[in-house]
Amino acid sequence: MSFCSYYDTQQCHSCSWIDYHYAEQLKLKGEHLHTLLNPYKPEDWLKPATSPLKGFRNKAKMVATPTLEGIVLGLSEEVSLIECPLYDISMQKTLNTIQEWLRELGIKGYDVRLRKGELKYVLLTKSKSNGSMMLRFVLKSHGIIGRLENGVDDLIKRAPDLKVITVNIQPVHMAILEGDEEIFLTEQRRLEERFNGIPLYIRPKSFFQTNPEVAEKLYRTASEWADESKPKILWDLFCGVGGFGLHCATGDRSIVGIEIEPEAIECARDSATQLELKNVRFESLDAASFGASSGEKPDVIIVNPPRRGLGEQLCKWLIRVNADRILYSSCNATSLAKDLESLSGYSVRRVQLFDMFPHTTHYEVLVELVLV
Repeated sequence: MSFCSYYDTQQCHSCSWIDYHYAEQLKLKGEHLHTLLNPYKPEDWLKPATSPLKGFRNKAKMVATPTLEGIVLGLSEEVSLIECPLYDISMQKTLNTIQEWLRELGIKGYDVRLRKGELKYVLLTKSKSNGSMMLRFVLKSHGIIGRLENGVDDLIKRAPDLKVITVNIQPVHMAILEGDEEIFLTEQRRLEERFNGIPLYIRPKSFFQTNPEVAEKLYRTASEWADESKPKILWDLFCGVGGFGLHCATGDRSIVGIEIEPEAIECARDSATQLELKNVRFESLDAASFGASSGEKPDVIIVNPPRRGLGEQLCKWLIRVNADRILYSSCNATSLAKDLESLSGYSVRRVQLFDMFPHTTHYEVLVELVLV
C-alpha cells in the first residue's frame, strides 16, 4: 500500500512509481540519465537533488466533470482528486471549498461527449513563500461569467488565501488547457513567490516550476555554476519569469532574458525592478528570432527549453555564438541527449539530476557544457 488512496484503489495512475521506495526511484532515474548521457563522457556526475515526497506541488489542474451529484474536480472519469497528497492540506481544503461553491451555484461541468456545459478546468496555484493562491476557471464561453463574478466575494470569504481569480475562455472542442482570453475577477493580478530570497511573480499564463523546493535548488545551483567564471555577459533563453537570470544577476553583469510569453516577461521585469537591477533586460521574443538578430557575444548562456528541446537550428546558432559555457536545464533528457549530439565543439563538464517530479519517470537535469 502506498500513501495515496487514489492510487491504491486504482482511481488514479498518474504517479506510476508511488509504490517504489524513493531510493529506488532515484536509482532508476539515474540509470536512465546515465544511459542517455554516458556517450558524451561527462567529467562529473553530481548527487541528485531530492524532493519531499508529499505536498510538494504548487499547482493543481482539475478537470471539471459533470455528475448527478454535481461538479467533480479531478479526472475525466468522474474521480475527485481534491485530496491528492501531492498538494498540501491548504490546497486540498481550498479545492474542496471551490468544489462545494461551484455545486451551490449550479455550475455545470463541460461534458466532452455531449459538448454541453461551461466549466472545463479549474486551475489552482499556490505561492510557497506566503501561502496566497491563484484560481483560474477555464470556460467554453462567456455565458456564466456573471454568476461566477457575483459569487466571488463569498468564495474569498470561505477561502481567504485566494488572492487572484480569473476566467479563461477556451471555446474549442479539443484537449487544449487554455485559450487566449483572460478575464480578471479580482483586482490583484499576480502572486509573489520567493526562491532563495529572489522575488518571482506568477501570472495566469506564465510558466512556473511546479515543485518550489527543488526549483530553488536548481536555480541556486545554476547561479553557483555560472558565477565560477565571473561572466560579464549572460543570456537566459526560454527564461520564463526570469528565475535563472535573476539568480545570476550582479551589479556589473549584463543579463538578457528571452521568452515568447509576454506575461512571463512582464513578471520578470517586475522582479528586476523590485531588485533595482540596472543591467538586466527581458524581452518577449522567440529564442530563434533573438538568435538571428543579436550581435553581442555572451560568456555564459543558460537554456531551459520545453520538452521538445532546442532543435537542430538553434543548436547550430549556439555553436556560431561560441559562448564559453552553456548551462542546459532540461525536463526531457531524451531531447537533451539529441541536442548534445548537435552541439559539437562543447564537452560535458558536469551533470546533476533534480527530482522535480517524484513518483513518476520524469525528472529535471542540469548540464554544464564547456567550449572545447
